[in-house]
Amino acid sequence: MPELATQRIEQLSQTDAFQYLKSLQRGIEKESLRTTRAGLLAQTDHPKGLGSPFTHPRITTDFSESLLELITPVFPSIDGALASLDEVHRYVYSQLGDELMWTASMPCQLPEDAAIPVARYGSSNAAKMKTAYRVGLGNRYGRAMQTISGIHYNFSLPEGLWPHLQQQRSAESQALSIQDFKTESYFHVIRNFRRISWLLPYLYGASPAVSKCFLQGQQHDLQELDDSTLYLPYATALRMGDFGYQSNAQNGLAICYNKLDNYIETLKQAIVTEHPDYQKIGIKKDGAYQQLSTALLQIENEFYSTIRPKRVTESGEIPLGALQNRGVEYIEVRTIDVNPYLPLGIDKDEIRFVDCLLLFCLFDDSPECDDDDSARINSNFKAVVNHGRQPGLQLQQRAGNVAMSDWAEELLQGITAIAKHLDALHGGGNYQRVCQQQLEKLHNPALTPSAKILADMQKNQQSYFEFALAQSQQHADNFKKTTLSSEQIDAFETASHESNQRRAALESESTVGFDEYLAAFYQQYQQL
Repeated sequence: MPELATQRIEQLSQTDAFQYLKSLQRGIEKESLRTTRAGLLAQTDHPKGLGSPFTHPRITTDFSESLLELITPVFPSIDGALASLDEVHRYVYSQLGDELMWTASMPCQLPEDAAIPVARYGSSNAAKMKTAYRVGLGNRYGRAMQTISGIHYNFSLPEGLWPHLQQQRSAESQALSIQDFKTESYFHVIRNFRRISWLLPYLYGASPAVSKCFLQGQQHDLQELDDSTLYLPYATALRMGDFGYQSNAQNGLAICYNKLDNYIETLKQAIVTEHPDYQKIGIKKDGAYQQLSTALLQIENEFYSTIRPKRVTESGEIPLGALQNRGVEYIEVRTIDVNPYLPLGIDKDEIRFVDCLLLFCLFDDSPECDDDDSARINSNFKAVVNHGRQPGLQLQQRAGNVAMSDWAEELLQGITAIAKHLDALHGGGNYQRVCQQQLEKLHNPALTPSAKILADMQKNQQSYFEFALAQSQQHADNFKKTTLSSEQIDAFETASHESNQRRAALESESTVGFDEYLAAFYQQYQQL
């Protein structure tokens, strides 16, 4: 109930620890395809001036050699995170020549699947593993699906806040070590976020349409909008849908978020259990790796999820091992579309709202989930992704069906209560203003980004491709107008040079064969 979240933050506001909420920790990872000026997928290598994507701390690639991923450090302020993201965009544009960064989640004009280049990282064992994993994704799901872009939002609470939060909780929670309490609390947030994760695609989803080339002959339920565009009339975030998958293997995968041990065990089983469809692919063909394994998941990252518990790994360490050994360090929100209207794909107001929503998830009650709960979570999310703006849309709760608008309005009341306290901390009324804007989107779906995109396409008689290309060209021109300072340029050039040195050092240190390296990597799962 929102009343519990309101009560808990009210109690915290009466203590000195309340000030810690002023320094929430956040980092941003933003994906963008490199394209030609005409909007075709770039077939060029990762630009040399950007350093090594394997070892650069801020500029890497995701699935494809053409899919940039720009990373900010962790910041205690929204302004700091966005300034860092803006800075790295400007540096990248200084190295792109005539190429663009595609500023939308659904991709540009794609070639045939086999011509989409898989990312390359070098000759070290760890680099070979990253590439082989991506080859496996392409063989399992098709390469086109892996060109979808998104924004991942990494969130954690200031260290000084945890002891005070622990005092608010049950005697059982108070008996835990501080790290175990953090881990328990982050899973508390994750469970609540999953229950209401559909709210973000409705409010901020920005991928209601896609170019026909993305499907490349696959079966789908989309409708034709024009000669080159597919869409669903009330869709909010097709990026988060499942129409791109050629395999239904993950449909029956039930990952448990009740406790860390449950999470580790259920995800581990998916990584060590063979799957018939992937056994048919095989691990090698003519000596070349076709995937890392024949299990349901090659590694943890292959599991499709809206939010993840995270811990920075040590060299060669598996993510589940890091979580088991040292607990959860932060959470990664994965439901944020790249907004084509925004130069960075995200802005201050969206971050303000996401922060309020995550704090609401922290302070609200969070009962454990069973299989029925998980089924409802998946059904609700899929309904909003595909039909979120449909009048009268019904979602499922444990007590029965409920109008999405009624549930969303109740949630916004609780989130606004959080916003009120954040405004008291920061001064002004920005957090409450953002919540009011979301309420207006609820009452008038035409205000949502997904609806605006379709309306602008119709108004300007543009296909999805033409709309996204125009936005990408406009943002590129703006980024190129403002140059970085000499100090900023020097810092990026140094980072690129040092990344190349680290990659070379790793390659010279590889002393065992890749097969042996991979076997040792997977042995860690057996030891969990």
